[in-house]
Amino acid sequence: MPLPKFLRPEQGTRASIERRTAVRHYITCSGASAAEEHRMNTQPITPPSSAQQAAAQESGRRLRGFALYSVLAALMLTLLLEALDQTIVGTALPRIIGVLQGFDRYTWAVTAYTLASTTMIPIVGKLSDQFGRKWFLICGAIIFLLGSALAGTSQNMDQLIAFRALQGLGAGIGIALVFTVVGDIFSPAERPKWQGIFGVVYGFSNLVGPFLGGWLTDHGPLLGNLVTNATRWRWFFYINLPVGVIALAALLIYLPANLSARSQRYSGWAAVRRIDFPGAVLAAAATICLLLGLTWGGDQTYAWNSPQITGTLVAAGVLYVLFVVVERFVVEPILPLDLFRNQVFAAAALLSLLQLMVLVGLVIYLPFFLQGVLGVTATYAGAVITPLTVSTVVGAALAGIAVTRFKRYQL
Repeated sequence: MPLPKFLRPEQGTRASIERRTAVRHYITCSGASAAEEHRMNTQPITPPSSAQQAAAQESGRRLRGFALYSVLAALMLTLLLEALDQTIVGTALPRIIGVLQGFDRYTWAVTAYTLASTTMIPIVGKLSDQFGRKWFLICGAIIFLLGSALAGTSQNMDQLIAFRALQGLGAGIGIALVFTVVGDIFSPAERPKWQGIFGVVYGFSNLVGPFLGGWLTDHGPLLGNLVTNATRWRWFFYINLPVGVIALAALLIYLPANLSARSQRYSGWAAVRRIDFPGAVLAAAATICLLLGLTWGGDQTYAWNSPQITGTLVAAGVLYVLFVVVERFVVEPILPLDLFRNQVFAAAALLSLLQLMVLVGLVIYLPFFLQGVLGVTATYAGAVITPLTVSTVVGAALAGIAVTRFKRYQL
């Protein structure tokens, strides 16, 4: 549908091109419905005020030289620590189980972290658009560091799982906003290069995580009664504290509070009400039910055909169906289903799913087999797993270079 006359600049002008580009970008990125596209084409988008433009320009000017590199270093450290904790625990799980017991909850030390972080990513992205990046990023770092400190003191598996989930909440905020802040700092032409660099940092953390976890499990320094020979794995969490505090201080000092100043069609609580909280809750609940059913099924407590397992798996299926229904009707879904009409996106999503199923499964269970059955050390188990993640680092670097070279920023 054409734009109203009062919004329609002369054809071929820069304003018309920018307007059409903005509309296409919004529809593509948000998965807006036809009704939303109609509203967008028939209502004016409020341009940024002079104050907003000045604030954004000023924040860009302030991020130069030492301040810029301090922010980039802090963002890299934040991403490194939060991504590292996704894989560093895997090689130590056999040793952790030996100390804390609770083999029936073996996988939850990893799953709780991943599930919590994944749930937070789409929510905090939209909230930070309205209320700014800086304080959400700082709150996420504080939550992550608090979870790390508590996880290091865990006395049983239930405590470890709960504190790992707390870590994951903070990590989800950080991982989402690190890449977003990089996009705020740099121009569209520079973003692919820098986001590729941060992708390498993310991949590097996954690369060294298993080996570092194994090495600390076998050779981490002792610390009185706090860290004994059997609990060297506690260093996984304590090591986050000094590094994280340095990154947190740099963000507090150098990251501008108004970095994300931009125009919004909705503001304040009107924007918050448009966030897809029901979708996020349904997705998390469905995944938890699925994981509980797959974890409990077939063990000494519940048979696969028991009412508990059947009910849990059925509940997971019902919740996933409700999630799809909700995503079709909410204004701004966390997972726009229209994206799957794009064959490139659908194929990439399927390949990512298959890759992560194999990678995460190996990271969790291969160390248990190597240490429990073959009797190797945790360091050796970590070294065996390390080559599995090399492709992540190489792929992230090549993707950033390719996007910069061919200038294909969108699907």
